[in-house]
Amino acid sequence: MRNLVAVLVVFPALALAQPKDVEKAEVTSSPVAGNIHMVVGKGGNIGVSVGPDGLLVIDDQYAPLAPKIHKALDKLSKKKIEYLVNTHWHGDHVGGNAIFGREARILAHREVRNRMAAGRAGGMGDPVPPAKPEALPVITYDSGMSVYFNGEEVRLLHLPAGHTDGDTVVYFTGSNVVHMGDLFFVDMFPFIDIYNSGGTVEGFVRNVEKVLETLPPGAKIIPGHGTLSDRAGLERFLAMLRESVSMVRAKIAAGKSIEQVTAEGVPESLKSFGSGAIKEDFWLQTLYRGLSAKAEPKTATDGK
Repeated sequence: MRNLVAVLVVFPALALAQPKDVEKAEVTSSPVAGNIHMVVGKGGNIGVSVGPDGLLVIDDQYAPLAPKIHKALDKLSKKKIEYLVNTHWHGDHVGGNAIFGREARILAHREVRNRMAAGRAGGMGDPVPPAKPEALPVITYDSGMSVYFNGEEVRLLHLPAGHTDGDTVVYFTGSNVVHMGDLFFVDMFPFIDIYNSGGTVEGFVRNVEKVLETLPPGAKIIPGHGTLSDRAGLERFLAMLRESVSMVRAKIAAGKSIEQVTAEGVPESLKSFGSGAIKEDFWLQTLYRGLSAKAEPKTATDGK
């Protein structure tokens, strides 16, 4: 049990904390469709709308990467960043807010601002200090809103608790591009933050289903992590989610412990999804805890 607890303590911290040597990461951009580009560095993928109105940016990775991100954006356009959208509050997506917030108006779901303003004292993972005022969203919403920018409607849609309780999916209606934040990890097990951020396993699955139900034909999808994708990639991701959840739910119903479920692992068909940051053991532990009312998250001192 001690080893399981150690894994559960470590990764949620990594989801919020800044990794070592992050400033050494390379930052590159590539066109997606229409007005939209994707910027990749270290952390969550960045979406960018480029046009006569200026720049609208989705997420901003870590603060030390801000100069490189700025340089990548300057290659796309010398115009000002007018809006910055945060898809949720994790540090690999909002770490640069205090820098980019001096230039742009930050938009996010209300719970993103609440969590950033409060920080996190402890629990699973390292403490997160309250964000600086300039890093906080200045425009918030409950269910969603639209921004009319660079010749198209940009829809910001909040989905109920899934990855966190403040998730936003962004749809660029003219360019036919969707940015899903961390509701989509391409061909990888995702991180579902049931530990610190109000995420839920069943909500995560429902949210992916909802996006697929409403996804326009031919849409390109910018994931939170991984390469540019499309409907086929999201369908493959959803199939993995459903198979994993069904399997763990059946094992919980059969009375198996979290140690047994972890030891038994995932079927061969799902092994390749463990190639990302979330490994097989942690994925199974998250599902077990998220699906089982009797399996509450442990603290660092439990199980000793």
